[in-house]
Amino acid sequence: MAKREIIIDGSEGEGGGQVLRTSLSLSAITGKPVRIENVRGKRKKPGLFRQHLTAFKAAAEICGARVEGAELKSMEIAFHPSEIKGGDYTFSIGSAGATNLVAQTILPILSFADKLSSVTITGGTHNDFAPTFDFLDQAFLPQFRKMGGRVSAQLGSYGFNPAGGGSVTLKVKPVETPARLELINRGALKYMRAEVLIANIKRGVAERELKTLMHALNIAPENGEIIQIESPGPGNVVTVFLEHEHVTEVFTGLGRHGIRAEAVAKQVASNVQAYISAGDANSTNKPAVGEHLADQLLLPMALLGGGVFTTTDISQHTRTNMDIIRAFLPVEFKLSQNGRKCWTVEVLKQD
Repeated sequence: MAKREIIIDGSEGEGGGQVLRTSLSLSAITGKPVRIENVRGKRKKPGLFRQHLTAFKAAAEICGARVEGAELKSMEIAFHPSEIKGGDYTFSIGSAGATNLVAQTILPILSFADKLSSVTITGGTHNDFAPTFDFLDQAFLPQFRKMGGRVSAQLGSYGFNPAGGGSVTLKVKPVETPARLELINRGALKYMRAEVLIANIKRGVAERELKTLMHALNIAPENGEIIQIESPGPGNVVTVFLEHEHVTEVFTGLGRHGIRAEAVAKQVASNVQAYISAGDANSTNKPAVGEHLADQLLLPMALLGGGVFTTTDISQHTRTNMDIIRAFLPVEFKLSQNGRKCWTVEVLKQD
């Protein structure tokens, strides 16, 4: 007897691509078919774009799913999963779409496969409105490994909008021992480092960005670096890494035509300063993660050992992700505000 579809309204809550990605991951892992109506219904250009379609097709290939609506601009999709199969996969977005959003969809699925998997995704590696490779590798994956995830990531080449040409490879082993995540505070700061990447643009742009960052954040000269990289098209990325005892946070800005270099760097510095100052001024127990990492921790915690973390904000993105997870799993989320820009999130797995 066919299982009844879970119906998701893709315009509810945050109403973007995260609804699609979380639904696909959980459908594949739980074996529960899903139908998503009004896909990305709150976006100016709703429906499936290339990166969403690639994630959809990739998830389907990995678990042998029967699908409906697998075409560009589709506003309704259905996904009926079968058995998850590990192995070697290659997925091309065919544009500068975000490789790391595709990775976000299939990494949980491959963690429940029957054997080791290797997957290469080509497209954009540093995109607006998406986690960059640096965020995936330095911020998210270390926390995922604490939960029992067994994965490594390698950047093959850089890709920027609009040229693309980037490549990311994941090596994923099945989870053996799920673990509870306890991330109550960030711990002592080990270092803060600024990095500016440039491809096919003048070095002076990077020099202005780095100077602005170093001054705004009082970063020591030896902890700032300009890196000239190869890429098919022009690209410029400003990144600040904050490695603490228990967590590394990554803050990024992308240079764009018509936006001054100093403005890009100042926005990144402002985001870093907001994270540093979050929580009570006199407390050493600062919230561990920013709002973007908070959003990404929820799914693996719900699938694996549950746990608790503190964060600076609970975004609409995060609340929507919680709603989607509840539709598939017997899990609850307990939220409590502890002060200015400081929340505690508990992920409670039900029997």
